[in-house]
Amino acid sequence: MSATANDTKNADNVLSIVIPCYRSEKTIGKLVRMTREVLLGLGYEPEFVLVNDCSPDGTFAEIVKLRDELPHIVGVDFAKNFGQHAAILAGMRHVSGSLVMIMDDDMQTHPSQCETLLNALTPDLDVVFGEYEHRKQAWWRRLGSEFNVWTKRVLAHYPKDIVPSNFMVMRRYVADAIAAYGAPYPLTLGLIFRATSKVGNVSVKHFDREVGKSGYTFKSLVKLWSNVINFSLVPLRVATITGAIMGGVGLLFALYILIRKLLNPAIQMGWSSLMVTILVCSGLTILFLGIVGEYVGRVFMTINDVPQFVIRNTVRSEDPR
Repeated sequence: MSATANDTKNADNVLSIVIPCYRSEKTIGKLVRMTREVLLGLGYEPEFVLVNDCSPDGTFAEIVKLRDELPHIVGVDFAKNFGQHAAILAGMRHVSGSLVMIMDDDMQTHPSQCETLLNALTPDLDVVFGEYEHRKQAWWRRLGSEFNVWTKRVLAHYPKDIVPSNFMVMRRYVADAIAAYGAPYPLTLGLIFRATSKVGNVSVKHFDREVGKSGYTFKSLVKLWSNVINFSLVPLRVATITGAIMGGVGLLFALYILIRKLLNPAIQMGWSSLMVTILVCSGLTILFLGIVGEYVGRVFMTINDVPQFVIRNTVRSEDPR
């Protein structure tokens, strides 16, 4: 382990690992035990915060078993499914370590890569993302991930030289800043880049999913992507600029028609061009009204204190049995 990691360990060797869990009954036990063994070997005292996102299988029962067998296990059980990012925020509100690591529950973010991630957290960085050498995903998921990152660089000003992922390690004060976010529709990466610009990447291996398949559907991925609206005014500015351009083009077109009619009073006005103009302008109007409505709706949800999540139960290794 690098000198940097050793310095961090000596200052405070508690490392909190937040893992959002969904349909991970068959993997969470193996993941926790392997990660614990690796981190103990590196000299850290691992603390696991396992957030069950209302999984329909026996995931929380497995978390309770881990709580009974191992020290420093915190299990959080949601009352309904609130999504991965809400689970991460809930986990961050239960950490106690000076460093916080985020991992997936499916063994694709593998325990063997933890040392690489930790060694990359130099004193001048607050957050390090694992950058996958080769993503073990279907082609459409890889394409969607690239589109997701590109759009968020445009809309939310994500750093162009950073490749974000769900496998990361950060300093505690960054985690505390993220956990303080109280509005609905959280987006972890947006909160990270809002909290600090001192971020970095390190190359890690992406492993195959051991059991089952991703819990994300196309619909849920689109819904998650739309959360970038909470962190960007770009869509509203695009609507304003597009409206101004369309208005200017319409004015020029009206002048063109007027001059043409004056020069040739017998000219027949075009029904097709009129209908095309009406359809295009009305379509854009409805589109941008929808964008404005999305912002207004999210403000409404925030004002009405829509919860990020509701915790049904919390268990800890230190609790009496």
